[in-house]
Amino acid sequence: MENRDFIVFGLQAWDYAIASTCRYTAIEISKKNRVLYVNPPLTRNLMMKEKHQPEVIKRIRINKGEDPDLIQFSPTLYVLYPRMVSESINWIPVHRLFRFLNWLNDRKFASKIREATDRLGFKNFIILDDNSMLVGFHLKELLKPDLFIYLLRDAVTLVAYHKRHGTIMEPQIIAKSDLTVVNSESFHNFAKQFNSNSFLIGQGCDVSLYSDDLGLLQIPNDIKDIPYPIIGYTGALTTIRLDMGILLHMARMKPAWNIVLVGPEDKAFQESELHGLPNVHFLGNKKPEQLPGYVKAFHVAINPQVVNPITDVNYPLKVDEYLAMGKPVVATRTTFMNYFKEVSYLASSKEEYVKLIEQALAEDQPAAIAKRKTVAKSHSWENFAGKIYRHAEEILQSRK
Repeated sequence: MENRDFIVFGLQAWDYAIASTCRYTAIEISKKNRVLYVNPPLTRNLMMKEKHQPEVIKRIRINKGEDPDLIQFSPTLYVLYPRMVSESINWIPVHRLFRFLNWLNDRKFASKIREATDRLGFKNFIILDDNSMLVGFHLKELLKPDLFIYLLRDAVTLVAYHKRHGTIMEPQIIAKSDLTVVNSESFHNFAKQFNSNSFLIGQGCDVSLYSDDLGLLQIPNDIKDIPYPIIGYTGALTTIRLDMGILLHMARMKPAWNIVLVGPEDKAFQESELHGLPNVHFLGNKKPEQLPGYVKAFHVAINPQVVNPITDVNYPLKVDEYLAMGKPVVATRTTFMNYFKEVSYLASSKEEYVKLIEQALAEDQPAAIAKRKTVAKSHSWENFAGKIYRHAEEILQSRK
C-alpha cells in the first residue's frame, strides 16, 4: 500500500517518554504514505493538576497559539497537537451520560483533525486507532475515512482508568471497525467475537536500531565501567507490571551480579529497598535512540514481570529489542511469553530467575545469538506494517 493518506492516533503522545508502538508504526507507514500523527487532546484535569509539567506547559502554549500545533517531522509525517481542552469525564459513573459527553469531546477532537487534514490536503484517508477505545471512539462516524482500523495490542481495559467505560466500549469499537488487527492469540480470540475481519499480525520491533553487526555501537559512559555480569532491564519501572521482589531476591542472592535498571521510576520504585543495594544501578530515563547502547552492555537481559491479567496476555516489545541485539533473555513465564519459549528462558519464581540467569550466562554461544537475531528480524516494523497493508487492501478490494 503506497501513496495513501493515514491518520494515526492512540493512547500515547508523540513525545511520550518511552517509545511506543503507535509512534513506530506511524514512522514505518510514512515511508510509503503520508501520515498525520494526532496526539491525544489535553484534558481539563491534566491542565489543572499538572500545569507545571513541561509537557503540559507545551500544550498550553500551543493552545494559546504561542507555538505551532502542526509539526512536520519528515517530508511525509506530520504531528498534530490539537488546540483544544478535552473535558475530564471518565469519573462519571452513569455510562449513558459519559457516552454523550464523550461524543461532545470527540466532535471537538474531530474538528481539529479535519482542520489539519484540510491544511495538508489529505484525501480519502485511512484511520489507524492504536488501542484508544474512549478518545476517538466516534472518529469513524465524524471523519468518514475510507477505512477505520483498530489495533488491539494491550489489555488497557484492565487498568482502572479504562475499566469503567472501556470494557463496554472496546467490543463496540472493534465491531464497527472495518478491520481489527491484534498482536496476540488471546486478543485475536477476543476480537473475533465481535468482528470477523480480525487478524493476528504479531508485533513490530525496530531491529535496525538494535543491530550492531559491525560492532560500532558505543556503550554509554554511565554503564561501561560496571563490572561483569550486568543483568539489565530497559523500560518503565512500575509495580503495575514489574515484580520488585524478583529484583530484590536476585540482588541479595547474587551480590556479584550487577543489576542495571534503565527507565523512569514510579513512586514505589523510587522509595524501594533496591536503592540501598550496592549492586543495583538505576540509570534513569533515556531517549529511545540511546537504549541499544545500554542493551549492548547487558550480559543477560531480563523482563521480571508481575503476573496479572494485564501482563499475562501482553506482547512485551522489549523482548524483541533484547533479541535483536542477540542477548540471552530471562523473563517471567506468562501466557504470551510462550511465543518466545524457543529463544528465551522462562521463569516461574524468583528462585528460578537466579537459576536461569546462571544458565543463560553459561550457555551464551554464537549459534544462540544468531537465532535470537533472526527471530527478532522477522518481527520488524516493516513486516508489521506490511501485514496491516495486506489486510487493508483485501477489504478495500472486496468492496470493489
